[in-house]
Amino acid sequence: MKLYFSPGACSLAPHIVLQEAGLPAEIERVDLRSKKTATGADYMAINPKGYVPALQLSDGELLTEVTTILQYLADLAPQSKLAPAFGTIERYRLLEWLNFIATEVHKGFAPTFNPKQPEEAKQLAVEGLQRRFDYLQAQLEGHDFLMGTTFTVADCYLFTTLRWTKYVGIDLERWPVLAAYVARIGARPSVLAAVAAEKAAPAP
Repeated sequence: MKLYFSPGACSLAPHIVLQEAGLPAEIERVDLRSKKTATGADYMAINPKGYVPALQLSDGELLTEVTTILQYLADLAPQSKLAPAFGTIERYRLLEWLNFIATEVHKGFAPTFNPKQPEEAKQLAVEGLQRRFDYLQAQLEGHDFLMGTTFTVADCYLFTTLRWTKYVGIDLERWPVLAAYVARIGARPSVLAAVAAEKAAPAP
């Protein structure tokens, strides 16, 4: 397998899963502006959507969309318990979290990263994120992970998006439960390994 990634992007989440599950895979960095990969390939020819992550499977199939890739990788290594079994209510709870993170947190950051957005629009986006953080803090109170005591792919995704707060001027100290959560997840060996590997990967 090969994971196409860009440092700082949501592709860090499946990279953490690869490390956590011990799944062998190559990683290849993508310049999202030039749409070139580290080997000089045209990324648009690989993934016409133009964004990361994309996961090239050994049979040539390409998977895109972070929530899909997260579940695929988790299901390759069921012993890792990164996703509950299909057909259980716990799996639907996981899907509930993945959809919430994707639509309410991940996409909530989009206006804050867009230099063409007026400041008023960015501020409205920040206020929306703050409300989502209030909810997350309440849900994580007394729990180590989103699913309670079990670390799952949802934590990989939420951790990745919460790291973006430092780039948009949101201080997580206002949400001490979330600040502690980010510190706790960030100290996991799988996270440290993924972050280090991305820093060391050749640039396009």
